[in-house]
Amino acid sequence: MKYSLHSILFAFLLATLFWAPLPLGSNRPWAWSLLQISIFLLMFGCIFLKKDELFLGLKKFKTVISIWLVFLIFATLQVIPLPEFIIDILSPKANVSNDVQNMYLSTDVGQSKVSLLKSFAYFCLFLCSLILINNEKRVKKVLTLMLIVGSLQGLYGILEILLGTKFSLIFNLPISEVATGSFVYKNHFANFIMLCLSAGTGLIIASLNNNQSMSGRDWSRVIVSSLLGNKALVRICLAIMVIALVMSRSRMGNAAFFAALTIVGIYALFADKQRSKGLSILVISMIIIDLLIVSSWFGLDKVQERLVETSLSQEGRDEVVIDASVIIADYPLMGSGGGSFYSVFPSYKKADVYPFYDQAHNDYLQTLIEYGFVSFSCLVAIVLLCFASALSVIKKRKNAMYKGAAFASLMATLGMLIHMSVDFPLQAPANASYFIVFLALALISKSNLSKRSRSITSGRIQNGH
Repeated sequence: MKYSLHSILFAFLLATLFWAPLPLGSNRPWAWSLLQISIFLLMFGCIFLKKDELFLGLKKFKTVISIWLVFLIFATLQVIPLPEFIIDILSPKANVSNDVQNMYLSTDVGQSKVSLLKSFAYFCLFLCSLILINNEKRVKKVLTLMLIVGSLQGLYGILEILLGTKFSLIFNLPISEVATGSFVYKNHFANFIMLCLSAGTGLIIASLNNNQSMSGRDWSRVIVSSLLGNKALVRICLAIMVIALVMSRSRMGNAAFFAALTIVGIYALFADKQRSKGLSILVISMIIIDLLIVSSWFGLDKVQERLVETSLSQEGRDEVVIDASVIIADYPLMGSGGGSFYSVFPSYKKADVYPFYDQAHNDYLQTLIEYGFVSFSCLVAIVLLCFASALSVIKKRKNAMYKGAAFASLMATLGMLIHMSVDFPLQAPANASYFIVFLALALISKSNLSKRSRSITSGRIQNGH
């Protein structure tokens, strides 16, 4: 019964991840509400599943979970009425409500409550991933699902452009000359494709042959089997997503993907001696085939033109960053409140910033503004701990599937960190959800490997029984 429930909940997790990007990247109130309901139901199921285990069986992840809880506590403080003297200590410039007895750290309590609910949902998704993705087969299934979802998104985005349709097949939204899939904003789409490309690359890494002493004939057999076997399907999916990424015309989306692939690939080449040949072939083939050949047919030159023509005088984002940076000095410790950027920024922007900016186009800056240095430090610590875990798996572990998952996690994390510097990819719930699963995969890959021999022995006993 317990095993059956575990399988049902895992299937529900996969269904949730499949659904997340479909309704405009879940970046509409009704869409993220459905996503949150799904995640909270999943969490309740996991609590029931693990009710007899101490800390839901997550004690080995206590450091990261504890830091995340600290973040949630500080985020909750933003929406709780506090005495005036506490407000004066923690955030002297925080706005007060009409009722002087009810004062808040947040300058926009309504939006901060919405952001807090999202934060709890992301935390629950993180816990559910740690609980349910508990073996190699499930790690592979999660990565495969991401590959499939990314391929479908990419194919959908490509077809809409090639067919020349003026309105999207879903939601009937206007279509420009760039691919957006089921998303509205091209950079959210490009970031999502980058995450799914990371998953597909991880699957390829997991399938590489460990043997460095193979002869030329052996290598030719491996190449032929790769072209005709399951690897070929994965490579086709990767090619589709690269084409979609290029057709999104997202400068940083493309730069983040190829930079992450190259940097993580080089690290793995030096850290993982067992896979140097296979990794070399993979990285070089992806750069040559995807970047120089396939993507050139589908408008890579237009992306290059956008990069060359980009200048600070044409971009308003740098001015937004400069003006918004002042807000940090006014709300350094606790921030202005989750989700409050759109309401607090207008009073700080100068006359030369004409458009209305509801996002800072820099997730680092926006997080600092909305949550302050304490909460920001917690989030940085969580990402660094997961990143360090994935680095350790690449360097020290031998299990192919977990090593592939760690590579995917490193690539997704680095790509996200690069993209966040000039945009707001984490503001799309679908992207944030996938990113959180990648963080969980880094911890899972490290923790499960330390008990690999025990799990194998246990599996043999069960099979014998």
